[in-house]
Amino acid sequence: MSLTEEILSQLPGDVLGGLRQSDRILTSVRENSAPVPRLVQESQQPLGVVDNDLLICGGTLGILIGCALAVKGLRVALMERGILRGREQEWNISRKELDVFVELNLLTEEELESAIATQYNPARVSFDGGTEVWVEDVLNIGVDPVYLLATLKTRFLAAGGKLLENTPFTEAVVHPDGVIVNNQFKTRLLIDAMGHLSPITQQARQGKKPEALCLVVGSCAQGFAENNSGDLLLSFTPLQNQCQYFWEAFPARDGRTTYLFTYMDAHPQRLSLEALFEEYLRLLPEYQGVELSKLKFQRSLFGFFPTYRQSPIKTLWSRILLVGDSSGSQSPLSFGGFGAMVRHLKRLTFGIYEALETEQLSAKALALLQPYQPSLTVTWLFQKAMSVGVNQKIAPDQINQLLSAVFQEMQQLGTPVLKPFLQDIVQFSALTQTLLKTGLDHPVLVAKIIPQVGLASLLDWMLHYSNLGVYTALFWLSSMLETWIKNQPKEQQYYWHRLIDAWKYGSGGDYSDET
Repeated sequence: MSLTEEILSQLPGDVLGGLRQSDRILTSVRENSAPVPRLVQESQQPLGVVDNDLLICGGTLGILIGCALAVKGLRVALMERGILRGREQEWNISRKELDVFVELNLLTEEELESAIATQYNPARVSFDGGTEVWVEDVLNIGVDPVYLLATLKTRFLAAGGKLLENTPFTEAVVHPDGVIVNNQFKTRLLIDAMGHLSPITQQARQGKKPEALCLVVGSCAQGFAENNSGDLLLSFTPLQNQCQYFWEAFPARDGRTTYLFTYMDAHPQRLSLEALFEEYLRLLPEYQGVELSKLKFQRSLFGFFPTYRQSPIKTLWSRILLVGDSSGSQSPLSFGGFGAMVRHLKRLTFGIYEALETEQLSAKALALLQPYQPSLTVTWLFQKAMSVGVNQKIAPDQINQLLSAVFQEMQQLGTPVLKPFLQDIVQFSALTQTLLKTGLDHPVLVAKIIPQVGLASLLDWMLHYSNLGVYTALFWLSSMLETWIKNQPKEQQYYWHRLIDAWKYGSGGDYSDET
C-alpha cells in the first residue's frame, strides 16, 4: 500500500476515489480527448417575457456576484448543481481585500469579523537555503466558507434572489432578447461561474488544450509544533520529476494546512495528482520537521488549474458572460478561486449592473467586462521561469537560485514592491525596479533564463511589459475624463467606464494597502 492510500483511507468518505477521478479528468485534459460540449445553442426567435435579469450558474462563488446584484435591486436567480454550502477548508486572503463585502452591502462589519476564522503573521518566502523574506498581512486571513456562504445566502434570499439548488446546468439557448436555461428558466443575461471545467467555457474554447497547468495537493492536520507563522512560497528541493516543488503553509482553526504545488505544461507524460500526493507525503516530514505518524489528518486537498494564454476568454455569444475561473481571469501563477473573484467583485458588480441598465448585452459589449490585462499577461513569463519543459535540461538549482535573487532584490526595494507581487498584482514601477536591480546584480542568473523560457516568449513578454507601462499612464490620466464622461449618453458611459476599468486593473492600479 502506498503512503497516499494509507493516509487517505483514514479519512471519511471516498477521498482516494475522488483523487483518482480528478486524475482521470486531468488525463483527458492532457490528452485533449474529451469531446467539446455543445450545450449552448442560438435561436433567432424572440423569447418574449423573461423571469430574471440575470441567472448565475455555479453557486459557490457565483453567490458573491449574485448577492451584490440582488442587493442593488436586480432580479437574480442562482443555480447550483448541489446544495449551496461552503467547504471545510478556509480561504486565505489579505484583510484589506475583504472590505469590498462591507462596501457592497453584502456583510456588516460584525458579520465580516465573524467570517474570519484565523489570522496569523508573519509569512515567509524562501528558496533552498537562500535569504528568507518575511512579510506581514499577506494572505494571513483564513475566511470560514461555511459561515460566509450561509450569511450571503440569507442576504441573497432577503433581497429577493431565487436559489435553485440541486439544479445542474444542462443547456442554454440564446435568443435575441434573452436566454432560456435548461428549457425552463428565462433570463436577460446568463453568467457562467462554474469554474475551470465549465462546459460553457469548454465550448467557448473549442477544445483548445491549456498551455500550462498548476497541480496542487495538501492536507490539514493536527500534531505539528505550535507555529503562528505561515509560508507563502517556499522551496527546499532542486528539480524533481522535471518539476520545481513549491510549498505553502497556513495555521488553520483545526490544525495546520500545508500545500505542495508545481507548474508545468500539459504534456501527457507529466506526473499525476496521486504521484504528486505521494511526493507531498514523502517530503512533508522534512518540510515541517515532524514524522507522519505524529500527525492526525483532518482532510486532504487536491486539484489542478489549467491556464490559457488567451485569457480572459472573450464570450462567443451575446447575453452570456463568463466570470471568475470560467473566464480565466486569474494569473497563471495563482490558484484563482475566491481571491481572484473577490479582487474583481466590485468591478464586475458595477459593470454587469450598467450593462443590464443600458442593454449592452451583445458579445462585443460584454467582452469589455473581461478585458485584456497586461498585469496578468506579463506573469506568463514568470510561470515559464518557474517551470521546466518535459524534456528540457537545466541545472537542478537554477529556478531556486533565480527566485532567491529576485526576492532578495524585492525585499531591498521594500514593501511597495514586494507586497503587491505576493498578492498577484504586478505594477509597472515595481516590476521595472526589480528587473533593473536583478539584471545589474545577477547578470549571469538572468542570462540563463533566456534559453530556459525561449526567445519567442521573451519577445512576446516585452510587448505586454510595454503595454503595462501604457496602461499605467492611461489610468493615471483617466481622472481627467471623469466630468466629460458624465455628460455622455448612458450607452457611451458604459464603454468609457469599461475602458477605465481595463486600464485600472490592467496596470495593477486596483491595489491598495491603505488601512
